[in-house]
Amino acid sequence: DWSVTGVQTCALPISVSCAALAETLLESELFGHEKGAFTGANERKPGKFEMADGGTIFLDEIGDISPKLQVDLLRVLQERSFYRVGGSEEVRVDARVVAATHVNLQQAVAEGRFREDLFYRLNVIEIRIPPLRDRREDVPLLAHHFLERLAHEMGKDISEISEGGLKLLMDYNWPGNVRELENAVERALVTCRGQALTEEDFSFLASNGAAKAWATPAGMTLQEMEKLLIVATLDRTNGNIKESASVLGIDRSTLYEKIKRYEIPR
Repeated sequence: DWSVTGVQTCALPISVSCAALAETLLESELFGHEKGAFTGANERKPGKFEMADGGTIFLDEIGDISPKLQVDLLRVLQERSFYRVGGSEEVRVDARVVAATHVNLQQAVAEGRFREDLFYRLNVIEIRIPPLRDRREDVPLLAHHFLERLAHEMGKDISEISEGGLKLLMDYNWPGNVRELENAVERALVTCRGQALTEEDFSFLASNGAAKAWATPAGMTLQEMEKLLIVATLDRTNGNIKESASVLGIDRSTLYEKIKRYEIPR
């Protein structure tokens, strides 16, 4: 199956890390370049959008792209066409765009750091993934997944994480989320001398911020605790009433009533 640009369509998603490259390099990576477009451009090179024609392109850390590239990307989403760097021939593509970011794009739009029109073009279907500290039940599954893959890559015969090691992983706050967990498993594997990863292998996490057990503040009433829980849940879901009600185990009308009763600002 061949695309209209003459580049073979790839069945697998094409991935681009927008934070890993400088603006000029990212522009060439996304849209390709013509021969002689810049020093070192010895031949025409198709960009990732051309390679994704008829398929899917994944743009990681979209919130970090420059204002110029925001304009270029908006054109692609609106017109489904672009020009290679140094080129005059319009290239047309039809690709599904999936984007991810750690940046709060709504806040970035309000602060003038991200184009509002591009935000709404990208934000057709939004999937919010809570930070790892809010879904600790995923930690053991992810840790064992990384252990299996990394141990194979390193040639190490280690397939288990001790109970103490898992407890330490579960107690940690993971400010760096899944990437930090992967890095922690890799670091523990490098230094491990036994047949399983133990709390000693993860000891470097203990000094980096294990989660502290929450204690009920003295004198707090049941109503005050309920209000605190509702506020925290709304904060985690960015004010999404439907999602907050689901997390709290109540219906939306009840949540609206409690928000009004406790005078919780939205």
